[in-house]
Amino acid sequence: MSGPAVFLGHTAAPSGAELATLRLLRTLRTQGTEVALVCTEDGPVMARARDAGIETRVVTGRFDSRAMTTASGPLRLITGFLALLRLGWTIGGVVRELGARVLVAESSKALVLGAVAARRARVPLVWQVHDRVSRDYFGLLPATTIRLLAALVCRGLLANSHGTRDTLPSRIPVAVAYPGVALPAVPPPPRGRAAAEAVVVVVGRLSPWKGQDVFLRALATVPTRPAAVYLVGGTFFDEQPFRQYLERLADELGLAVTFTGHVDDPDRYLAEADVLVHCSVLPEPFGQVVVEGMAAGCAVIATVPGGPAEIIADGRTGRLVPAGDEAALTTALTELLGDPAARARIAAAGADRARDFDIGTTARVVTRFLDEVAPP
Repeated sequence: MSGPAVFLGHTAAPSGAELATLRLLRTLRTQGTEVALVCTEDGPVMARARDAGIETRVVTGRFDSRAMTTASGPLRLITGFLALLRLGWTIGGVVRELGARVLVAESSKALVLGAVAARRARVPLVWQVHDRVSRDYFGLLPATTIRLLAALVCRGLLANSHGTRDTLPSRIPVAVAYPGVALPAVPPPPRGRAAAEAVVVVVGRLSPWKGQDVFLRALATVPTRPAAVYLVGGTFFDEQPFRQYLERLADELGLAVTFTGHVDDPDRYLAEADVLVHCSVLPEPFGQVVVEGMAAGCAVIATVPGGPAEIIADGRTGRLVPAGDEAALTTALTELLGDPAARARIAAAGADRARDFDIGTTARVVTRFLDEVAPP
């Protein structure tokens, strides 16, 4: 069956998974794969997709996007689930009009929508999984329900890391397609500033599970503090109090920290930074900002377990520390800031390693898998 691979998302906010999908769609289109993007809201990601010449459709409906989260009670979860099913039926009509050969769901909510939409459009469904489907992310009931649904309705799964793959049903085809990044044509120049002149950056949504509080406490005990520290990222839903807590904590610890809020292009901060710290306290599904930091020439410190362990060779292409371990993070920061030569060596090796995650490679993996599931 000929026709586009239609990708389905539930949000057009410019967050990590959505931006990764946008990069993928641009590259697939450049490589000759016909694609389209359907979303349940309009917003920045849809605008950028249109600017890139990607066919888009917005299909709205009444559902609370927070109704399928860890904090949801059973009644709210069921109500949200039924609303997604109704909207999915409408989306199915749009997918059929687009002449799709395959539907690719881009989130757990999009999976529910896609289960109905693919059935109505009579096309195979693939779920591109950006999160670990585990109890610590979703809660026991939602995680179990999502895994069961995927096993029942999906023709195949695309996981963003081997760690994510290990949380998915094993009885259907799965391919690992790392979120690719756009790499600079030339490797970044080395940055060998002394500790007191260095710049440290943390990029990511301000959320308790992202561990920015752990970073601040670790930084407070580093012998020589860097010249500038940036926390780059905004808040979602009810997370604004966490930003306020971080600001108070920085003041209490006597740290000079710049909170940038959401920025459309964090690359400019990465380009100036000596060290990028990725400090999630739960296992990160992948950690594309780790690759972005390495590609930009930063020496990267990241937490394990999780996706960063698939990216970084500890001590060679970056540093790995146990999640939530302030003392280990302080040690890694102290060593990297205090030894500019070692920092530059790790940054150079990291930039070389980042080339393994080129978006072109990811797009070819996705194309091969979709062609197997739904031959063009």
